[in-house]
Amino acid sequence: MKKMSKLEAVLWSIAFPGFSQLLSGQYIKGIFFVILEFMINVNSHFNGAIMYSFLGEIKKAESVINYQWLMFYPCVYMFAMWDGYRSAMPAEEKYSYLPFVFSAYFVTVGLMISPAVTIFNVHPGPVFLPMLFVIPGILIGFLIKWMLQFRKKKLQI
Repeated sequence: MKKMSKLEAVLWSIAFPGFSQLLSGQYIKGIFFVILEFMINVNSHFNGAIMYSFLGEIKKAESVINYQWLMFYPCVYMFAMWDGYRSAMPAEEKYSYLPFVFSAYFVTVGLMISPAVTIFNVHPGPVFLPMLFVIPGILIGFLIKWMLQFRKKKLQI
């Protein structure tokens, strides 16, 4: 089994959920994540929405997307990323899941409200708004992680 750094594991998972598991020799889990990602991607028409979004055709992106399927994507994506990270992290590291979990929550909310949100007369749509929601998800996850670690240290003193 190949030992990866935490950064390498996360970057491979960002590229495609399941890749870090495959590279680290966790073949069943990796294949499972790849199949899940493929199934959700195809049924939600996510690649078409991504293409239209990058072409600036947000209304077309909204018209092709299947929100019911796409709402599974943030949790599977972030879980696969966290699982890859967890495989590479030291055993004593605690609360590392929080930034991933809160990112999944926030991206899902961003996806749900994306049809109704306009920021400074720009309608980001179902691809870019959820991507923006990763930022507060990570920040809140790290903040809660820091508070829990601080509390734990304070209790040990």
